[in-house]
Amino acid sequence: MAGFFIAFEGPNGVGKSTQLRRLAVTLRQQGWGTIVTREPGGTPVGEAIRDVLLNPDLEIDPLPEFLLYLASRAQHVRKVILPALEAGQVVLTDRFAGASIAYQGHGRGLNLEFVEGLNRRVTGGLTPDLTLLLNLDPAVGLARVGDLRRNEDRLKRADLAFHQRARDGFLAVAASDPSWVVLDALLPEEELALVIWETVREKMGS
Repeated sequence: MAGFFIAFEGPNGVGKSTQLRRLAVTLRQQGWGTIVTREPGGTPVGEAIRDVLLNPDLEIDPLPEFLLYLASRAQHVRKVILPALEAGQVVLTDRFAGASIAYQGHGRGLNLEFVEGLNRRVTGGLTPDLTLLLNLDPAVGLARVGDLRRNEDRLKRADLAFHQRARDGFLAVAASDPSWVVLDALLPEEELALVIWETVREKMGS
């Protein structure tokens, strides 16, 4: 494909959304057609699923939770990501399939081969050209997003042990996949943005 696909991953509170938006501005200034999207979400169907998944009043078992993420991802790939890549655009997504391996596989305890296999099926084998993993101690990240008892995000309300398992999962994926780059989320925002831009520029060959 003519486009370039970049995913931002990491524990909650690492600043993914902020850095993604900054990168989008830089890419557009450099003349790249760029779209910004997210998971779960990115489409009307995906956003409706997101409302269910993050609703703190709902109890969802790990398997149906994973299947809901997959439904959102399947729609996202077909309606947003693939058309943009085929049009030669840069796609920046806040989370993609790696998040399911970390959260539903390592965090919730679903079989990793099962998680990875279904991810491949619903994405048609599509993987990001580059995944930027913003790495941070989950305790620090959760403190950044506020008191968990007041947080209205079901995922963030999970206990610290869950978030630690998820972070370990992210690092395990990064260690096995050369398209992942691990970055220190404790860096000052401006410095981290520069590191991200240099990484992206090198990977894109621009």
